[in-house]
Amino acid sequence: MTREEEMLKERIKKIDELKKLKIETYPYSFDQKDHADELQKKYSNIKPEEKTKEKAIVAGRLTTIRLMGKINFATLQDASGKIQIVIQEDEIGKEELDFFAKYIDSGDFVGVEGTVFRTKRGELSILAKKITLLTKSVLPLPEKWHGLEDKEERYRKRYLDLIANPEVKKTFEIRTKIIQAIREYLNSKGFIEVETPLLQPVYGGAEAKPFMTHLNELNIDMFMSISPELYLKRLLVGGFEKIYTICKNFRNEGIDKSHNPEFTMLECYQAYADYDTMMNLYEEIYEYVINKLNLNAEIEYQGKVLNFKRPWNKVAMYDGLKKHGIDVKKISDKDLLKKAKELKLEVDAKTPRGLIIAELAKELIEKELIQPTHFINHTKETSPLCKINRKNDELIERDEPFANGMELGNIYSELNDPILQRKLFEEQIKIMKEKGIGHPTDKDFINSLEYGMPPCGGLGLGIDRMVMLLTNSASIRDVILFPFMKPEANQDNKVK
Repeated sequence: MTREEEMLKERIKKIDELKKLKIETYPYSFDQKDHADELQKKYSNIKPEEKTKEKAIVAGRLTTIRLMGKINFATLQDASGKIQIVIQEDEIGKEELDFFAKYIDSGDFVGVEGTVFRTKRGELSILAKKITLLTKSVLPLPEKWHGLEDKEERYRKRYLDLIANPEVKKTFEIRTKIIQAIREYLNSKGFIEVETPLLQPVYGGAEAKPFMTHLNELNIDMFMSISPELYLKRLLVGGFEKIYTICKNFRNEGIDKSHNPEFTMLECYQAYADYDTMMNLYEEIYEYVINKLNLNAEIEYQGKVLNFKRPWNKVAMYDGLKKHGIDVKKISDKDLLKKAKELKLEVDAKTPRGLIIAELAKELIEKELIQPTHFINHTKETSPLCKINRKNDELIERDEPFANGMELGNIYSELNDPILQRKLFEEQIKIMKEKGIGHPTDKDFINSLEYGMPPCGGLGLGIDRMVMLLTNSASIRDVILFPFMKPEANQDNKVK
């Protein structure tokens, strides 16, 4: 029997004994009055060995217990932080002291009533007058719970990660503030928040492989949303002018430090705007969020200093390639393909010229975009939903904001010509079929455009990646509470 199995057996035995004593091991509620952090601030000025006449009532998990006879110590952790609990016989009584020593374990939730004082060693504490068991933990905390470092274990068991690593909780508190700040800013600018379906009969709005399911009632296949774009544009047709959604997207593709199959996205649209307008809005959103978090424009990220001060740099696709010795305006298709092959890119003679150029740009330019940069004017083959560039009909008015070599979103001058839209969708389907990927056409979306959609600019901003940058988190899994994890060897996740 392992040590953990022994402890499990011991704790279950304690629960049985408590039941015989008619002591509730899982009571329904507790009248919590105070939090650790509030008490630490309120009594920051009291001196060592100074006692107050103030009574505190706290509740939380005991993370450590030190039994020392007639005086015992424990650390209580609640949502705000930690505070020491002192259990002393002449204060709480021998019976209660013995009960604590025999039946209370680290990991248990308790309610504590007592007076606030500072110990001789200077630690703010509560001298317990009464302790109430609120939840009896069956499994012990990991032996080294305070230093839980195994990354896979931390992601897989986020509940233990949050107990063991207070800075993790801080990251997710900041994430919440970031999302609140984005909403606050857009609302102040007259944008209206809307919702779009996550379960869709036809997926679209991005080039991505979807997750598929089946709706039994109607006997039809359905798809998890890869993007809210086509639904948001329908709302522009319907008369909305400034709209946004913060939603989950699902893409059945790669998993790495900046990709998770399920991720959070801000997407917004503004009528009568173009990609220049939306680039400015994108920078304003970052600026507002950074100010709200009381950060400087210069952010330290993974050993680099990134300067988010406006205006950001701009790099055009053709100009960026020219710096790498590829003059797109002069190079032949044959030499372009040869260059791509030298770089071992997944292209062939059937790959459209524009996509080869885009792949070369992805390989050569993107990793160099360390400072916040707008990567603009992509080849028209990269998206069927974007307007042709006004200065070069080989390109589209598309921007991908980057920082630290990581794509942060997408910005378009949105295509609103229904005839051209249908044509480009058909061309995209042909390209996708050659790749062995099926892709549907959203006929209802085309139909909506035929009624007329105003000129508009669209903006997509990756929330997870923004949180990564502003919390100095190396991986997207550090900023998603429950990132996707490969099933453990002993976990059977098949439906039977």
